[in-house]
Amino acid sequence: MYHTIRVAAYEPDPLHGPWREEMRVLRLGEDLHAELTRMHAEANKGSARPDRLPVRRLNSLLRAMAPGVMATGRNAGTDGGLPWLYAREAVPPQVLAPVIGTWAAGMYREDDDTEGADLEDRLRSEDPAEAVRLPDWETEAVDLTETVTSPGGTAEPAARLYGLLPEWVAFRLAARTFRTGGSTLHFRVESSGNGARLVSWPPQRYESRGRTWYYSACLSITVHTVPFAPRFRVHVSAQVRRWATRLEVRPHQLGGTTVLLDAPLPWPGGPDRSHRLMVNTLGYDRRAKQPAWRHHSPAPLVPELDIVRNYPDPTELFTHPERWINGCGDVAAGIVHHPSNGPHQVGPGLMPRERADLDAWVEEGLRPLLTRVPDLTRVTRSNTPSLLPRSGAGREPGVREAQLALQRRAALARALDGRPLEVEVLWQSPQTRAALLAQLPKLIGLPAGERTGAAGDDTWRWEGEGVEIRVHARPAGPLADALPVSRERGRPRAVRLAEAVEGRCRLVADRSAPRPGGASLVIAEIAGKERFAAVPDSDPKHALRIAWARQGRLSQFVNLPDDTDGSLEHRARWTWLDAFRQLGAISPPAHRVGAGIPGDLQYAALWLVRHTRKGPTRYPAHRLVAVRVRPGEGPGAIEGWDAERAEWVPYPKLLLMLSRAEGPAAEPAEEPVAEEAAEGSGEGAAAGGEPLRSAARPGVEQHRRRETERQIRALLFQLRDRPTLLLADAANLRQCWPALRNGALARDLLGFGTEPAQRHTVYGDGLRTVLVRDANAREEVAEWYAHDARGRVGFAEGVWGTADPESRVFASTASTPHTVAKLPKGLMKLVPTAQGRTAPGKTAWNPGQLEVTVLCCLSEKALADSGRGGDTPDRPAEWATLTHQLRYHDDYPPLARPLPLHLARLAGQYVLPLAGPAR
Repeated sequence: MYHTIRVAAYEPDPLHGPWREEMRVLRLGEDLHAELTRMHAEANKGSARPDRLPVRRLNSLLRAMAPGVMATGRNAGTDGGLPWLYAREAVPPQVLAPVIGTWAAGMYREDDDTEGADLEDRLRSEDPAEAVRLPDWETEAVDLTETVTSPGGTAEPAARLYGLLPEWVAFRLAARTFRTGGSTLHFRVESSGNGARLVSWPPQRYESRGRTWYYSACLSITVHTVPFAPRFRVHVSAQVRRWATRLEVRPHQLGGTTVLLDAPLPWPGGPDRSHRLMVNTLGYDRRAKQPAWRHHSPAPLVPELDIVRNYPDPTELFTHPERWINGCGDVAAGIVHHPSNGPHQVGPGLMPRERADLDAWVEEGLRPLLTRVPDLTRVTRSNTPSLLPRSGAGREPGVREAQLALQRRAALARALDGRPLEVEVLWQSPQTRAALLAQLPKLIGLPAGERTGAAGDDTWRWEGEGVEIRVHARPAGPLADALPVSRERGRPRAVRLAEAVEGRCRLVADRSAPRPGGASLVIAEIAGKERFAAVPDSDPKHALRIAWARQGRLSQFVNLPDDTDGSLEHRARWTWLDAFRQLGAISPPAHRVGAGIPGDLQYAALWLVRHTRKGPTRYPAHRLVAVRVRPGEGPGAIEGWDAERAEWVPYPKLLLMLSRAEGPAAEPAEEPVAEEAAEGSGEGAAAGGEPLRSAARPGVEQHRRRETERQIRALLFQLRDRPTLLLADAANLRQCWPALRNGALARDLLGFGTEPAQRHTVYGDGLRTVLVRDANAREEVAEWYAHDARGRVGFAEGVWGTADPESRVFASTASTPHTVAKLPKGLMKLVPTAQGRTAPGKTAWNPGQLEVTVLCCLSEKALADSGRGGDTPDRPAEWATLTHQLRYHDDYPPLARPLPLHLARLAGQYVLPLAGPAR
């Protein structure tokens, strides 16, 4: 057993002091900004924001083609006085002028680019009458460890460091070679919206199934904060980047895939090649009916700067990706693989030994400026709650499964509370129908079902020990067909989809009706979403869920056998288990934390559902979901918060209510995100070091925050009757509860709106609040691996923390799936050994770390402040341990989040607002 885990995170070394770098800084300046703004307004007549320059493509072009440019500042397209470029050395005018001129010409149509082409001459001109002056470079000493400490004790980096520091770290590491197993890897820098990446280049090769497959090591570098930590952190996570060499999709199915371009610099007298790979997006142009560069890609402008070399045409790259990844002349391009583009024989992920080697290389490269975060040690041996023992020595086969069936049947009886359960199974394949009918009695420990009804009526009945279930099986027919969404371009996409949904609802109403007198559930077999990819919005899943919810019926879906991995028996089992969850027939096992946890404790969890126009119904939605779990109680053990009636309702009723609720889901539509918002040094940074921004208008956003906070305060009042553990995912909720930002947190205080934070006991004498956070798409929580004093590395589950007994931040790590646990911990995929030539084909996986912050508990100070100084104070580690144990359940592998939060999040699947009159 490992007793220590190491995280791939680094912080400023206090022994080294500030990390100051002399940088050259360039601002657009008043003259150039005014000229570019005029040209933008003329080229884009009718633009909603003519004063906001679309500089994302220009920034990408400069980072890739201008030697020495390290990073770009934020909002420079709006304010010419803000820092725009950060560089190691000043970029000469003979480089800067053609890049800006080429970009400006790209703002105009192909038949109207005279002014854009003329800008380069004016930037070079020495005639004061016609010249547009390039601003002068300034020299500035930038402290890359500049920090401000919040009132709550959280160290926050200066705003510009969120974008600047990852780039600086990436270039520092890219200057070194990674050596392992007698081989070497060289890295290039890739800029990303959340930081920077290092990509090994050229790619590695793996021969399998008569083809060559390409892959690279990829290190993501981001800056983040940790609640109450005295220093901010740099996270470096390691992955495998796979490259596509054959796109098994048609051009019109190409939604948008990343392409990294490797090209020489066209400027004489400088380096031959940039240390960067240029980021582009390849998509499908529906007007031209062919592949095209999308999303502000700089690739179309590069041939204007370099007329000597041949650069990839989008159609040619789509047709022959392998030719370009190997290079045509001295230009190469790699399409980043995505599962939607077909299978890949290189497996994702790395094993702990290889992660540890990369981590040691990073640590060496960052000394003495950044130092590794201290290792974490176990804080408890109580890793799991009271789970049923696994079958093994001394236990008869099938005992555990029989006990599980008894538990499920009892939970189902409590949830149904004497009502019969009516289930309609709509099948497309007889195998799925048979598997579902076979698995149900096994899961709840009842004998084979009794077939009832007249001839041709495929109805089955089970009854026993307070449970009565009737299953009606029939072919799905046209209900499972693709939605016939109108292709009329003149009307909003959300409205056309809403009309198709209404049509499917009418079809459902004509062909089925709820059976009165009990709980009602539909299990439908539908094709996988890939089958509907050719026609956008044609997947009928959400339409069917809406239709059945209107009839008061819950819904669960299972894919066709050919459309998913895993055995049919396994998938049928999980279909029923998730159906039981929707019925509320689930509860957390008894914890094994100790006497410090009140016996009558209840759990409450918050989850914020946020849909944009890219959501399931193409219509924005914003809704708070709250779930309450009272272990050991009757049918209402799992309930949801009805904000309109200010009351708790059974979990199944919550799901149906969410499907047809309006309220917050019917707010004004969101505006598109201005492209400058994605350029980032991180002003307004959120808890994990990411820009806290929204696509909504400021007034709408303020309304959402006030309404969300009002609902939270109202339900906290309803939880005062007994001790409560409030669980929230900080990354999910902080946009509408800004007091959950790391920089706004303070121990044992809860804040709302602009009011000063109050002691948490104001909202309930027995209230405790725990925030959780995972890596999410921003790498907010660092990767980890277990290690010991003998140099061994591997996996470990448990609760981890520092030696400080007053610490509030812990790490929760769960067990590893058996498929990964069987792989050697020392498996090397980046540089395979002679004994492991098939290693690149293996799928590796490291369990994620769940950060657990005990924000509010009954600490000694909290008790004294509330006049209860004689009571025994809480131990934060016990509440972190309880949160960790809530990830475990006999029916599931360890959950990504505690069970109450898991239930709240899945309830969000029923938030399906429709646009227009269809609402």
